[in-house]
Parts: sequence; structure tokens; C-alpha cells
Amino acid sequence: MKAGKTFGKIITGAVLGIAAAALLSGCGGKAENKVVIWTSGEDYKNAFYLEELEKKFPDYDIDLEYMNSSTIAAKVLEEGENCSCDIICSEEYGYLYKCEDYLANLDDIKFDFSAFLDDIVPESHKFSPELKNGGCVIINPSVLAEHKIEKPTSYEDLLAPEYKGLISMPNPNSSGTGYMFLRQLTNEWGEDKAFEYFEKLADNVLAFTSSGSGPVNALVQGEVAVGLGMTSQAVVEINDGVELEILFFEEGSPYSMYGNAILASSADRQCVKDVFNYLATDLCRADNERYFPDQIFKDFAPEVEGFPKNIKYGNMSNDTLAEKERLGAKWKFE
Repeated sequence: MKAGKTFGKIITGAVLGIAAAALLSGCGGKAENKVVIWTSGEDYKNAFYLEELEKKFPDYDIDLEYMNSSTIAAKVLEEGENCSCDIICSEEYGYLYKCEDYLANLDDIKFDFSAFLDDIVPESHKFSPELKNGGCVIINPSVLAEHKIEKPTSYEDLLAPEYKGLISMPNPNSSGTGYMFLRQLTNEWGEDKAFEYFEKLADNVLAFTSSGSGPVNALVQGEVAVGLGMTSQAVVEINDGVELEILFFEEGSPYSMYGNAILASSADRQCVKDVFNYLATDLCRADNERYFPDQIFKDFAPEVEGFPKNIKYGNMSNDTLAEKERLGAKWKFE
């Protein structure tokens, strides 16, 4: 999400304390019809979700609050059984696994997992699939031309001195998007070579952003020439008329899975169950059709205008929470 941009009742972390204080009444310590959603989704998606939720549930008071993936997990672990959030939306699987002790078993609310592809449903049933998020290298041709730089054809090209200060990448310790690039290249090249590469790349990176949307936002603003970011976000900007181009190098596209969950402390509240079931089924399908067309439903394989076809996906094996934390501990680049 673009920093500082809000839609309706999408709120930022700066007003969390005010929002939390307003919740302290009614059912379970929260206002009877109040539902708080924490999401790492993009601004265009958040606006769409909130609009549809408010149309579906006009009697519910719904707040949709953006945070990056790691912040959501950290706040859930910090607040534990007294979490001020009711629903987690668009959170990377690794972070959801980390938070499982505080998540409700969705079988208890009779959530239907049968519509999803079997291999993406978590065994614990503590969260539901929402999207497959693929990554790519995105360029702003105008900025490249301004600096008289040829279009890159490999990750190695990005180490050339002419790219200094013209590359943006998400930080793997705060962004699931950033981590998927680290995970993939570690698998493809071996850990030593991958970290040697990122150490060199850091010299050319203007900023390792805290969120996955940062690189595309920087490209749109003309602040950088190259971004390691999300294919879906780049497609949205291109369809809106922004001059960007999507590239896939020999290694293919990295990807990660994202899901939705209910906090165990909120699982007995009817308003939360109603909102979650609609968000994790109807809105999830709409999201699949509009923004993230990689198939997640058994009976539904949508196409999105401008979305690349026949993408070669990279090696994302060993994508475990333990590996995520181990590699994150080695990441020293800012």
C-alpha cells in the first residue's frame, strides 16, 4: 500500500491506539458489531474489499488496517489472546504458521475448504488460501533511457555500476515479497552465492523497502529504474496507463502463498464469522479474478488483462518457517 493513502475506513498503524480504545465495549470486550481486519494487501485491493464488505454488511462497523506482513505477525504474537484484531487478511503463509497458536480452527466455524486446490490448504485448517503471489523484475523504460542504460537481461546485469541508486527491493525481514526473491535465489544458486549476490546488489539499491509494494511505487514515481516486486501490482499499474515493463529472468518467477485467518479470541463473535466467510470465499474469488489470477480454486482459472501467460515459476522448495527465520537472521542489508 502507498504510504499515507487511506480509503474510507482503511486506517494506518498510527491510529491503532485510538481504534483499539474504541473497541472496548460489548461482546468479548469489543463493540458488538465492530470487526477489525489487519491486511498486508495493496491499496487498490483494500479499497475494493472494504467497499464490498460495507455493501454486504451495512450494519457492521468494519475497519481495514494496512500493515506489512512481518508487523502483522509481530503484533499478533505480542498481543496474543488479547489481540485487538479479529481477522488477518492477505498474510504470507510462513507468518500465519508462526501465529497458529492464536488462530481459530476454521473447522469450528464450518468453513468450506473443499473449493480450494488440495495442495494449498494448510493441514491445521487454521487459515484459508487467498492468493498465489508471483514476483518479477519490473523496469521503468523512461528512467533507463534517461540514464542511457540498456534493458537488463539477467540478475547479474543489475550489479553493473550504472544501476547504482536505481534499484528497489523489499526487505526479506519485513516483506513476504522480499523473502520470496531471497528464497528462490538461495535454492537456484546455493546460499553462499545468493548472499554474495545480494551483498553486491545492495550497493546499487536505493532502498530495501519495508513492504512488497515499495518497489513498484518507486517505479511509478520515477525514483528508480528497476524494482523487484509483485507481478500483480505491476499489471495493475500498467493497465492504469503507467509505462512499466515486466521481465522474467532465466531463474523464473519466485512466488509465495497468502491466506486469511480469524483470531481465536474473536472466533465466537457472529459478526466476525459473517465477515470472514464472505471475505475468504466471495471476495477471495473476486480477488483471484481481478488481481491474482494464478489458480487456487478447483473450478476457477481466471485471466486478467495484461497478466503474463505461461509464467515459468522458480524453485521455492524448503519454504519453511524455520528457513525463513534462519535466512532472515543472516540478512544484514538495509
